[in-house]
Amino acid sequence: MQRVNVNRYAYLKNKFPVEIFVNYAGNTKINTTLTIRSGNTLLYSKVLSFSAEKTSEIINATLNANTVGVKSYVVELSPLVNEKNRINNIKNFAIEVIDQKSNIAIVSEQIHPDLGALKKAIESNEQRKASILSLEKYINQINDFQLVILYQPNNNFNTIFSKISELELNTFVIAGKTTDWTFLNSAQELYRQEITNQTEDYQPLLNPNFGNFFIDTISFDDFPPLLSEFGEIEFKSTNETILHKMANGNKLDTPLLSTIEFSGQKHALLNGEGIWRWRAQSFLDTDSFADFDNFIGKLVQYLSSNKRRNRISLDYKSFYSGNDKIVINAQYFNKNYEFDSNANLEIVLKSSSNNTVLTYPLLLNNLSYSVELSGIKAGDYQFTVRNKDEPISISGEFKVLEYNVEKQFLNANAETLKTIAAASNGQAFFIDDTSNFIDTLLNDNRFNSIQTSKREITPLIDWKYLLGLIALALSLEWFIRKYNGLI
Repeated sequence: MQRVNVNRYAYLKNKFPVEIFVNYAGNTKINTTLTIRSGNTLLYSKVLSFSAEKTSEIINATLNANTVGVKSYVVELSPLVNEKNRINNIKNFAIEVIDQKSNIAIVSEQIHPDLGALKKAIESNEQRKASILSLEKYINQINDFQLVILYQPNNNFNTIFSKISELELNTFVIAGKTTDWTFLNSAQELYRQEITNQTEDYQPLLNPNFGNFFIDTISFDDFPPLLSEFGEIEFKSTNETILHKMANGNKLDTPLLSTIEFSGQKHALLNGEGIWRWRAQSFLDTDSFADFDNFIGKLVQYLSSNKRRNRISLDYKSFYSGNDKIVINAQYFNKNYEFDSNANLEIVLKSSSNNTVLTYPLLLNNLSYSVELSGIKAGDYQFTVRNKDEPISISGEFKVLEYNVEKQFLNANAETLKTIAAASNGQAFFIDDTSNFIDTLLNDNRFNSIQTSKREITPLIDWKYLLGLIALALSLEWFIRKYNGLI
């Protein structure tokens, strides 16, 4: 079995596809059975046939997502009669089943590239779906969405703002050069923009103390400016600035992007148009849209949730493959919900299989704390991140799937080995040709035993100290004999 492809997420009561690539190296016709199991439950089975002419097959299976949570599966091929390497007949994979998909409405009266950039960024995460709607369509489907993005609202949005207030919905407002600020100032009670009827280009400057969610994979330093209303803005509720406005290299006190919490609702205001340029710049910088899409995804995730804020927030995955880098990030805030860089955090990790408990410190990494757990064995784990100096903690759990890179490819590449042998004037042998291999070694003159000898002759005169010692001993003997009258 060469590879198993599957999405990371599936939705409750839906079906999800599994794509399996199976290869066969042999000349005889064989039959094998492919099965997919979850625990002891057989979910899928198919008989496969291979021969010298048919050496591979792609199997597409569809499984049901019936319960919420991380689900593990095993794909297995029944072994052949004389098959020696059976380890690569088994592959493990997992998915996370979630109970619903987040639906995001993007409401606009105009066509603008910002709309497409937002939709693509939001839908880069399979858990979310974004729909670009007219005002009338949104009013008719307002109960189908967890968040509404209002793009450059004007007086025609009056009914929508009334419904938002009535239903206490979360919003994300994007303002620009066509925004009717006279209407917007009166339609909501969260902020008030000074009306100058003038626009200005402002570059973004990231607020390093923002802590509602992680912003650790994107830099706004080289991002192009957005077109925004010139003038001060006054917030009438609790707000946090994500991006400051910057003009001519100078930081301004006016925010470009902010989050607001009011009466249990969450809101955001982006006071600038042209966000599509940010997505393009992100691709130019990294050859990928991922950094920008992740940033928008985290903002949307924050706005779509009504959960209360915790002084410790975590960023981790529900499951990891054994070859993945297992990193858990945490942010810790003081009582004023300001990031605390002096916290003494640790993680207590417990294995469900053997109840082993391990404790690791979390190290400060820019504006978050992190710990790398790569190298732990496959299995289910529960963990608690806590402050050693205060009784504050948060818990979570994840699964590590079994993976051993040395066991993924156990078949010898015969053609490559033959090529290497021919290039070195050698010869390739198979296991059933052992006698011929031994005879070839014995009769090959290149491998005859060669015995060499080496003899060195050193004159005594070259051993100066020994020669001196002998001369001294002879002189001493002569002197003693002479003294005793023996000579």
